Amino acid sequence: MKLKVITSNPGKVAEYQREFSDLGIEMEHVRLPYDEVQTSDLEEVVSKGMDAIVAQGARDFIIDDSGLFVDALKGFPGVWSAYAQKTIGNPGILRLMQGVPDRGAEFRCCIGCDISGRRIIVTGVCRGVITDSERGDGGFGFDPIFSHDGERTFAEIHMDEKNSISHRGNAVRLLIEAMKAQGLV
Repeated sequence: MKLKVITSNPGKVAEYQREFSDLGIEMEHVRLPYDEVQTSDLEEVVSKGMDAIVAQGARDFIIDDSGLFVDALKGFPGVWSAYAQKTIGNPGILRLMQGVPDRGAEFRCCIGCDISGRRIIVTGVCRGVITDSERGDGGFGFDPIFSHDGERTFAEIHMDEKNSISHRGNAVRLLIEAMKAQGLV
């Protein structure tokens, strides 16, 4: 089986291929523009995105959307994480969190998968905290200010360890479970 990974990020394709190769599923990178609905709910963004992609005639694909949801900021930046990263970056989030005792946050990744017109949507979560400063030189985005264990940031741990506990890793595992439960693999 071959699934199209619809994204502008080729790194995601490699991540999916690594996770799905044992199941005999091949990933194909496809750039297919579609309008993303502006809403505060990841699942709605993915569901509406899937509708738009299916309306263009595509089948057998995966899309995803992720975000950092900070408790004290009422879920900001959430679905606007990419925009927040481009505009205020990690220093901006750290400024917003100055003096805030509640450092709780979570990364969420929602994956939508279409297989022969059957739709699966799952969301993986990784709870953690926002650190007081940027640390580490690995990862990307908010990784240098997010710690899953209160000690090391995502930018300080090896990619394999990150994938074993991250929101995307958790979402991929949920997707594989759902695919198996529906007899799709």
